[in-house]
Amino acid sequence: MTQVSTQGAVTPPVGRGESRGFRGRTRSLIVRFNLLLIFLALCALGAILSPNFANPNNISNLLQQSSLVGIAAIGMTFVILTANIDLSVGSVAALAGMTVAIFIAGGMNMWLAFALSVAIGLIAGSVMGGLSAYFTLPSFMVTLAGLVGIRGLTYLLSDGTPVTGIPDQLAYLGSGRIGPVPVVGLIFIGVTVISALVLNFTVFGEHVYSTGSNPEAARLSGVNVKKIITITFAICGGLAALSGVLLTARLTVGQPTANEGLELDAIAAVVLGGTSLFGGSGGVFGTFIAVFMLAVIRNIFNLMGLGSFYQMVVTGVILIIALLLNRLLENRGKR
Repeated sequence: MTQVSTQGAVTPPVGRGESRGFRGRTRSLIVRFNLLLIFLALCALGAILSPNFANPNNISNLLQQSSLVGIAAIGMTFVILTANIDLSVGSVAALAGMTVAIFIAGGMNMWLAFALSVAIGLIAGSVMGGLSAYFTLPSFMVTLAGLVGIRGLTYLLSDGTPVTGIPDQLAYLGSGRIGPVPVVGLIFIGVTVISALVLNFTVFGEHVYSTGSNPEAARLSGVNVKKIITITFAICGGLAALSGVLLTARLTVGQPTANEGLELDAIAAVVLGGTSLFGGSGGVFGTFIAVFMLAVIRNIFNLMGLGSFYQMVVTGVILIIALLLNRLLENRGKR
């Protein structure tokens, strides 16, 4: 029955109010953690379909395989948060992976070669970001040119042939383990944590979000929008280069054809992770989970013996379904 308070106001039954409050909180939690819930559901499905899925060695390999894409995807998150895109990350990664092999083969100190190769990625990202920001050129077209031109430069440097001679110390970064945990996985986790701290607890991070949300309002409030965009591209290029160097370390050879399609995997992970292509919303935690989600899907297919062509089709369908579900939950959360 409806209760009347001592002030004469009508109050709803306690049970009904509590029920609505519980449903609201539950829906809010589902909206907030929907990607994590989907990821856990996929892991449960993998464990059901294949007894080898939950094997510690498989989990360790899963972390190792996803880390290189994940490092590049974290960098892509910065760029997409400013409502831009970088199609050149695969070519930048290939260039860095090739230059580190060439430098070492020429007798350069391994760590100096490592640092210079990552710096090349930072410079390449800065140039493309600067061209886009300061000359108001579409980042899509600027980085598309970078994708083609930088890949061509990689072939020129190597004459289209692999470069060998990677030392064991560098190879350890790509394929070594600390206990059961791959070193490259620890690097991926470290990059994710540092990026999350930068985006959520620094002025630069605030400026990245404000630039993506409304660049004109950000400019009027004193944010150097062009500088912020250039820096995010530099971060993306640097992390792409790091991914490329680690791939060379893992393969123990510099391959000019390496990392083809890396940009597509990185963009897919960022968008699937909830970062808006229109900028201003999202973050690296969603990207981190989405990278593992894509790796889990492919891993399940491999354990089931599903051919690569089928994997491509099913992965595309799963991506669309996941994106639609993500959007549906977001819309319900706004009601």
